[in-house]
Parts: sequence; structure tokens; C-alpha cells
Amino acid sequence: MKTLVQQLANYATYHRDPRNIATHFVGVPIIVLSVLILLSRWSVDIAGIAVTPALVVFIASSIFYFKLSLGYGLAMFIIHGALLAVASTFATASTLAWLGAGVGVFVVGWIIQFIGHYYEGRKPAFVDDMIGLAIGPLFVVAEMGFLLGLGKKTQAEVEAIAGPVRRREVNA
Repeated sequence: MKTLVQQLANYATYHRDPRNIATHFVGVPIIVLSVLILLSRWSVDIAGIAVTPALVVFIASSIFYFKLSLGYGLAMFIIHGALLAVASTFATASTLAWLGAGVGVFVVGWIIQFIGHYYEGRKPAFVDDMIGLAIGPLFVVAEMGFLLGLGKKTQAEVEAIAGPVRRREVNA
């Protein structure tokens, strides 16, 4: 399995334009939310716990993120846990409300993503490697941390491989 830095650096090579990264701050979380909404509708009772496909995805992704990094894994667990809680509120909504929210948010999220990749001039990372679908949310959390001054060592290691985020030149 690739390391945290290898995963982030590979993903980052597709995301060096600051406008693309900015669209990911919005698009990726709402795509994750939409998938959790769509997977939250059906459940099986196991020992008194309503186990949904959304919960299974949450647990599997949490294990993946914790294997990469305890700190980032904890951040992802908290964020995805909050998204799972929001998504689960749609499980009991009418079919139209549940499906409309899930599909509608999904489409909006991907439109935002493709706008970002238009600025980047590159296809999304998952086109070349499906693991990009799992790394995208982690990338957003890491980039937000970098902006807040956290994870400087990780940021330096990622940028040593992927290069720095491009600065936009302002015409005077």
C-alpha cells in the first residue's frame, strides 16, 4: 500500500491550480455527502444496529484513512461521521426527497469539480487511478490543513514530489 505522502502527492499532481483546489473544497464534500445520502436508505439490523451501505462505506474508508495516518484518519473519521449523520436524516424522507437530494447534490458536486479541472487543464485523478475517489476527500482535508499552517512536513514532502501550488499571476 502506498504511504500517505505517496497517495497525496499522486493526487496533487492533478491539482496544482489554486482555483481547482478551491472548487474541491466545495465539490468533494458535497459529493461525499450525496453518496452517503444515496447509500443511507436501506438497512439491515445487526445486533440492534441499523447497518446501511453508507455505514459500511464509512467504516471501510475510516480503516483505509487510519492505515495511512492516525492524525489524518481521525480528522477524516470526524468529518465523514458528521456527513454520515447529515446523510442519515434523508433515509426516512420520501423517496422523491431522498433521491432528489442525493442525485441533485451529486450532480452539483461534479459540475463544481469539472469547473475546477477546466482551470487545471487536466482530467480528474480518478480517471487514471480509481483510488483517487478515496484520496480526494483526504486531499481536501490535507490542503485545508496546509492553508491553516498544519502538516508542514507532509506539505513539504508532497510538494517535493508534485510541485508547489501554482500562483496566479495578476496583470497590472
